[in-house]
Amino acid sequence: MEGRGDIHDETQREKGDDFRIPKEKIDENGMELHVHDSTLDYKGKLPIRASTGSWKASYFMIGIEFSERMSHFTILTNMITYMTDVMHQDLETAANNVNIWGGVVTVTPMLGGFLADAYTGGYFMILFAAILYALVLSLDKKIFLTIGNNKKHYPISIQGLGVLTMSQYIPSLKPCDATSTTCDRITKVHELVFYLGIYLVALATGGHKPCTESFGADQFDYNHTEERIQKISFFNWWNISICGGYFIGVTVIVYVQDNVSWALGFLILAIVMGVSVLVFFLGRPYYRYKTALGSPLTPLLQVLVAAVAKRNLVCPSNPSLLYEDPNSRKLQGQCLDHTNRLRFLDKAAIIENHESNGAAVKKQSPWRLATVTQVEELKLIVTMIPIWLNSLVFGIGVAQGPSFFVKQGSAMNRKIYKEFEIPAASMTAFIALGLIITVALYDKVLVPYLRRVIGNNERGINILTRISVGMVALTISILISALVEKKRLKASLEGKIMNIFWLTPQFFILGVGDGLSLVGMQEYFYEQVPNSMRSIGMAFYLSVIGIGSFLNSFLIIIVNHATKMHGGKKWIGKDLSHSRLDYYYWLLMIIIVLNMCLFMLLSRNYRYKSIQKSVVVDGEKKLELSTV
Repeated sequence: MEGRGDIHDETQREKGDDFRIPKEKIDENGMELHVHDSTLDYKGKLPIRASTGSWKASYFMIGIEFSERMSHFTILTNMITYMTDVMHQDLETAANNVNIWGGVVTVTPMLGGFLADAYTGGYFMILFAAILYALVLSLDKKIFLTIGNNKKHYPISIQGLGVLTMSQYIPSLKPCDATSTTCDRITKVHELVFYLGIYLVALATGGHKPCTESFGADQFDYNHTEERIQKISFFNWWNISICGGYFIGVTVIVYVQDNVSWALGFLILAIVMGVSVLVFFLGRPYYRYKTALGSPLTPLLQVLVAAVAKRNLVCPSNPSLLYEDPNSRKLQGQCLDHTNRLRFLDKAAIIENHESNGAAVKKQSPWRLATVTQVEELKLIVTMIPIWLNSLVFGIGVAQGPSFFVKQGSAMNRKIYKEFEIPAASMTAFIALGLIITVALYDKVLVPYLRRVIGNNERGINILTRISVGMVALTISILISALVEKKRLKASLEGKIMNIFWLTPQFFILGVGDGLSLVGMQEYFYEQVPNSMRSIGMAFYLSVIGIGSFLNSFLIIIVNHATKMHGGKKWIGKDLSHSRLDYYYWLLMIIIVLNMCLFMLLSRNYRYKSIQKSVVVDGEKKLELSTV
């Protein structure tokens, strides 16, 4: 019987029969000259470690992500104000439209991630999406230029002669008809073009977002100790770059749009994005590329079909009798260790009697016989589903930042000095600030300290523990939001207007929660999926935020339907003066607390992915088991 004979050989090497790497492939530090993690360089050859990958390559991804996020958040943070003040939508409709768009933006990456993993590879998907994004920015510039026909000063409006001149060239895109400068209802053409523009942004984001981060993380070799630790830091500094773009977008760019010209603001974004695309392309020789091997979903389906076909067989007590093929190209250099969970799926790897010789096994249909690694990959996906479902409630909490938090700010005193007013959307900069400070302290202070104290965990704390702590911070943020909104309503009834900086704590603490939970989710959905599904894994992470936005809209509908029954008053009305947003926050906090308790229970019983990794010690390559 063939069984896991190849793995038996590897196991013997673990116990002492180590194999040596030829000396010509070792540098003066005893490390391999080439990278053996299934990646290739841009010429299709084995990458040279010293000249490819690691930080030297990931900086290019961080740069293009900075540009994309700056553009994305500039659009997102002002959208609810634009819809209520310029498009004259009521608060409920505007909030739902923002949540739906935010949901689409973070669900389309499922398609982009699948296409990248299966067919195009991450590099070409990123390049295509970035070029599309730059073109959309040019289109969006023309779309938003028409807003300046309103003479009132809105945070998202355009003022100045240049805008009025451009409007003469695009009369059909004006919010009002050609004979009016103000109107109570915008034209259908403008509404159509506006939605076309923002959903083209969603399409471009679908190709860019899941691939850029996974492609950046792929630049680090997991089998190399130094690069493995660098990869952990990569996720932290990746998010700092996102927040840097976020911060500049909602402060500098928004200020330029409000006080100089919306045209200039979008021109800056288009130029920055164009330069980023060029720089990303020039970094091509430094990247490590993973080859797309077809649909990553097919091997998972093969396991399920094979397990059902062999449902009447009995699993062997010794897992070494199950079939494994460590030389399979689709393993991408890593075999997963067998686990005792979901034993039914192990039947897919049972070698039947008539397959007892090696030749018969090799000829066996993959729909009838799967490897142990394939089985374990399906187990990873199945056990990840409860974590993913539970994380969706966190997405609902995150959705409050660019929607209701911003709308609270628009109803408060925004003057800082004399006539200078801060745009309500610019308060979201405190989310970015909270995340930057949290991630920097976590990476440079907390993790090194925990490594010294604990010693056996390179991350400092487990990924799910980090996410749990972030959920606590989210709960505190929603609690403060409810208290501040109650105080704002009371002041409003007394004819007073609170200062907008009362919102600082809830924005900042929401950023702290993002720095712990969202960054932790990025690591989790990248590391705990099969290697062939890492772009899809990042899409799973993004779907937490996206579906969370959809659920937020659904929750608003349910709450309004329930509260207006029997002649009651809706909690989310036409505007904040006719709403009880504080009640909605209290309800949301209760939901988050209950969900957090369930998440902690799931995380206690969760088993992380265990792989066989190769390490080089004094020029000798050894295999050992490692928990990711």
